[in-house]
Amino acid sequence: MRRLPFLFLAAALLLAEAAHADSPQRIVSAGGDITEIIYALGAGDRVIAVDSTSNHPSEAVSKEQIGYIRRLAAEGILSLQPDLLIAAHDAGPPAAVEQLRAAGLRVELAPKGNTPEGVLEKVRFVGKAIGLEAEGETLAQRVERDMAKALETAKGYTDTPRVIFVLSERDGAPLVAGAETSADAIIALAGASNAAEGFSGYKPMSQEAIIEAAPDVLLMMSQTVERLGGIDVMLSRPEFALTPAGQERRYVAMDGLLLLGFGPRAPEAVRSLATALRGG
Repeated sequence: MRRLPFLFLAAALLLAEAAHADSPQRIVSAGGDITEIIYALGAGDRVIAVDSTSNHPSEAVSKEQIGYIRRLAAEGILSLQPDLLIAAHDAGPPAAVEQLRAAGLRVELAPKGNTPEGVLEKVRFVGKAIGLEAEGETLAQRVERDMAKALETAKGYTDTPRVIFVLSERDGAPLVAGAETSADAIIALAGASNAAEGFSGYKPMSQEAIIEAAPDVLLMMSQTVERLGGIDVMLSRPEFALTPAGQERRYVAMDGLLLLGFGPRAPEAVRSLATALRGG
């Protein structure tokens, strides 16, 4: 009978460890959308470090930095003594992720989600992973309602502008978004069409191809516009100057994480883009 206190203590310790695993207190977040969700769930105080894409909310920027999401270093992350790394689906390199798991760190990779349904799936995934499943469901329902309203706004426009999204520049040529990209998805949700057709992913596009595509609007991340010299420089380039977008100076520049993140602010991104594309 004297073994009972020991057994009770052991059971209590096991339960405490299980509870801690379900509700991690030292979280490393990699992926701007994932970090946004954690903060939206009210668990930002548990985040001890973030990657370089996590720039919203502003409180996240002051956290310890672990570098770019696709170039994670296992040693640096482990030195922070986290109890969870939760990251976007494309976190890597794979070898670093496997090293972290081999070291005993709990690693959760969120599902890819650049659709309205995908956003809800990510929100619920993060909520469950950090022990806030009920809060995750509440947030998912709110995002779903807001997205429905945003899509109604987009559907209210009768025109379908042709949009070209430039991510950056490669070897002097604009790196343009084709099908199966977050840019393509947000353009469609905003009730517009992607002027870059016939390829998937992000690829350099020649002057001739851009002129032939005849985009009505040039869409870029505001960060990229600044890095490439400003919107006047972009619109004066021959490949854009000879398009309807360049001739009519129609462009939209939006924060990159808001535009492409497909986090809890996705409804705001759809509504804002749909309005901006029509000059609103």
